[in-house]
Amino acid sequence: MNKERVKRLIRELIAEIGEDPTREGLVDTPSRIADMYEEIFKGYDAESELSVKFSEDSDIVIAKDIQFYSMCEHHILPFYGKVSIAYAPNGKVFGISKLVRLVEKYATRLQIQERITKNIADELLSEGVKGVIVIAEGEHLCMKMRGVRNDAIVTTIASRGIYDKKEIRSDILNLIYSGKAKPNLV
Repeated sequence: MNKERVKRLIRELIAEIGEDPTREGLVDTPSRIADMYEEIFKGYDAESELSVKFSEDSDIVIAKDIQFYSMCEHHILPFYGKVSIAYAPNGKVFGISKLVRLVEKYATRLQIQERITKNIADELLSEGVKGVIVIAEGEHLCMKMRGVRNDAIVTTIASRGIYDKKEIRSDILNLIYSGKAKPNLV
């Protein structure tokens, strides 16, 4: 990312919306936004860390409520929420922190929630797991602040491998949603 160009463009944007980019409260805003964009869009340069695996025989691994923050590609407004991942290892398990980093890798891009969910499931499946379910639940400021102005929670699910079977998927969803309201998705 060319931070100097981003700063120039933000100054222009500030002027275009009718503000004075030299005003005390706005003079450093272009620099702050360039720094912020470098941080919140770091997923474009992220490498996969799923190569860190440990030999372990386990039936199911579930990481629930991994926080994510992303930017809607349609309005460049934030959306955020939690991702839960369940996978069936194939003789090896991933370091748990690597699942968090995988979510972050796809969330820190201009995105839609459906694609984040799909990308995470596809990458895990490509690493040789027997099955994976990814559930993302998000709140979208593009829906809250503008347009329909509604507080709906959006849930997206991607299932791959052995978790495509209805009975197994139902069992996994029960584990993930234990103690929570579970959507009827099977």
